[in-house]
Amino acid sequence: MSAHPERLTLALQKSGRLAERSLELVREAGLSVVKSANELFFRVENYPVDLLRVRDDDIPTLVGDNVADLGVIGLNVLAEQSHGSGQRAEIVMPLGFGRCDLKIAIPESMEYGGIAALTGRRIATSYPNLLRKFLEERDIAAEIVEMRGAVEVAPRLKLAHAICDVVSTGATLEANGLRAVETVLKSEAVLVRSPVAPADIVKHLLDIVVERFRGVTASRGAKYVMMNAPRAMLGRISEILPGADAPTVVPLVGHDEMVAVHAVCQESVFWETLEQLKAVGASAILVLPIEKML
Repeated sequence: MSAHPERLTLALQKSGRLAERSLELVREAGLSVVKSANELFFRVENYPVDLLRVRDDDIPTLVGDNVADLGVIGLNVLAEQSHGSGQRAEIVMPLGFGRCDLKIAIPESMEYGGIAALTGRRIATSYPNLLRKFLEERDIAAEIVEMRGAVEVAPRLKLAHAICDVVSTGATLEANGLRAVETVLKSEAVLVRSPVAPADIVKHLLDIVVERFRGVTASRGAKYVMMNAPRAMLGRISEILPGADAPTVVPLVGHDEMVAVHAVCQESVFWETLEQLKAVGASAILVLPIEKML
């Protein structure tokens, strides 16, 4: 049961690659975070919300056991932890940051003709459950060597023939003479919630926080595009605008053949996009950032 039933508790990673981005998400959602001497708890001064700052691999358990109502965690950690017993944290939505892949990598010198090459090999990993499931689904019999850190050095130390680890840029693999050959899981930060219904006193607040997180996530990278354009080219303009729903079209006074077009684009708007719009007759094109969107 939640330690403070009259307050909403949100579990965040205390340190690591998701820590700063998670706090940024909270602040962008309008929650004013007050740091305290106690590094485990931060408070939100404008709402009855507590931030529980813990190790990333503790978050699935804390949310699953209803110690925290919500949590921000990497899908890779959540999926690895979900193989245990007990109640599981439920995914609310992806958050669009912290993207990485869980990959199998081998030394550059090792020949690889396909996943069958891993049969009988030793593979070092911090994600034994995900790796085991991946191998079993492909009927590959390999030995899993569990490690808590520095997995990438295992082949060099002769502890394993290959590794399975999180890859963001690939720089660490390259520095250790490794190359990725298989993708086990594509991951990003996700918002999770407790499987236990919240107390009535915080349910409305939980819904507000989730909706704000949804708005922050939707507005990241989104642009508001305005232009004047020939009415006859509306179909082509809709095709050019990246990730846009049906645009708003407003007649221009005194110009029956021209209209004003307003659209929210969920994908990046590049210079090439503007050049394509101009080529079909658009003019006075404005691209504006979106701070909030619900």
